[in-house]
Amino acid sequence: MTDTAAVLFANEAFYAAFTNRDLAAMTDVWSSDERITCLHPGWPPLFGYEEVMESWDRILTNEASPEVTCRDAQAFIRGDVAYVICYEALTAGALLATNIFVRDGGRWRMIHHQAGAASPLPPDDDDDDETNEMLQ
Repeated sequence: MTDTAAVLFANEAFYAAFTNRDLAAMTDVWSSDERITCLHPGWPPLFGYEEVMESWDRILTNEASPEVTCRDAQAFIRGDVAYVICYEALTAGALLATNIFVRDGGRWRMIHHQAGAASPLPPDDDDDDETNEMLQ
């Protein structure tokens, strides 16, 4: 598997844990390093493993938490650090997210997540096909 594919796989694992409300899977995605950080929309910044994991416990066990789908993920790699920029599709709109990963023991592990307001979502892949056909 290429590094790009591995980073995108780690990013998908993050969103699968979110969608499935699986705290064990979410914990597995994140680095256990104390210097991790997270910026949830509308929350103060979270610093450190305990604060970040506590936030995910609160989110994943809250029935009112939104369903999130990752769209248009793009990975960028610089040595042992990578980041993914993607849209988070919600029922009531979209957020734009940056997820930062480090290579840790042969795996890509998240060290930072930030999501915030975004412009409207780009078209679905199916819509892209129509757009591409119109441009030809």
